[in-house]
Amino acid sequence: MRARKTVDERIALLDQKIEKKKAELDALEAQKQKLLHPINMKTVMAKAKEAELTPEEIAEKLGIEV
Repeated sequence: MRARKTVDERIALLDQKIEKKKAELDALEAQKQKLLHPINMKTVMAKAKEAELTPEEIAEKLGIEV
């Protein structure tokens, strides 16, 4: 005969399932944000230009020797 799980054990299992679903939702939200706000070279370079970075500074930050 199987022993019944206590209320605390059942609540703990439900909490674990809730946390797993929250992690899944976070991953889906991250995917959604990537689709809504894609990052490409054009946007990166535009942001660098807005920040008034020189090509030399960008290369330095990337660890590239020119």
